[in-house]
Amino acid sequence: MQISEILSYMTEENLKSWIEQFRSLGPLPGVLLPFLKSFIPPLPTLVIVGVNAAVYGLWLGFLYSWLGMVAGCMLTYLIVRRIGGHPFLQRLVSKPKVAKTRYWIQNNGFSYVFLLSLFPVGPFVVINIAAALSGMKLRSFLLAVLVGKGIMTFAVSWIGSDVTKYMEHPIELLYIVIFVAGSLLLMKRIEAWFARKDQPERTDSDLESTHSLDQLR
Repeated sequence: MQISEILSYMTEENLKSWIEQFRSLGPLPGVLLPFLKSFIPPLPTLVIVGVNAAVYGLWLGFLYSWLGMVAGCMLTYLIVRRIGGHPFLQRLVSKPKVAKTRYWIQNNGFSYVFLLSLFPVGPFVVINIAAALSGMKLRSFLLAVLVGKGIMTFAVSWIGSDVTKYMEHPIELLYIVIFVAGSLLLMKRIEAWFARKDQPERTDSDLESTHSLDQLR
């Protein structure tokens, strides 16, 4: 089956029917669909998250979508870190889109991954690969993806559960914007705290050596 045929099947009605058919498997279908997004980029995130919220309810649908997306991102990241020297990945790194993303991650790692994780559409696979190849720390990547995907998934689930409400009162979308901005500020503070924690403490011998060098100058 070609990718185009798979995508044509990914309608809201078909996905609802598929999840209901395998509802006996519990959360597995709801987690599997968003998980596959990291490996099949064209899969429609908005439709998948919306269907999960419709079938499982707002909170469980959000939880399953969030877990699936984060698990897919982390698995991609870990695989790429494991086989980073493979010729295929080296050729991939040389492509302009990946090289540009890698450059931005090297200079703005946490913020870049976090901000792009807030959007339901985007080059998620490229971001995951570039983060692994640029040497971004596992902890920073996990935190950025957890929070970014969490905000995005919850916002889509929330809006998707009652679209007419936001069409009639679009001003209520402002609360989501404020929530995202506040989350970014909080995560920047957490990132700064981790950065300070990772800095090696200067011992007394280091201070004495520095003082001796200053005297020699």
